[in-house]
Amino acid sequence: MLNRTEPGASPNEAFTELDQYLLDELVPDKLAQHPAAPLAHYIVKLARLGGYLARVHDSPPGNTVIWRGLSGLTDIELGIMIGVQLCGQLKGIPYAYVSPQSRNLRPG
Repeated sequence: MLNRTEPGASPNEAFTELDQYLLDELVPDKLAQHPAAPLAHYIVKLARLGGYLARVHDSPPGNTVIWRGLSGLTDIELGIMIGVQLCGQLKGIPYAYVSPQSRNLRPG
């Protein structure tokens, strides 16, 4: 809904820095994709993670693909946080992206 009411909104309104970093790494930009509003750009990336194809004549992503993408992104984030806790800083992912709550989790 935020994308409809505030089309030019910053992606920071809906996505954390870790969300944005992971979406940029996991979902490559399409060559024919025109630069859209920043929030809309990340919503389409999230939907593509959920199975949305983002073809030229496709309708906007719906609730199902957004939910699938958000579920997958959450699983990936949890895996990253557990990996950082067990192995230390992962290559390419700054420790600052991991939330303070996850730093309190200790294995065992």
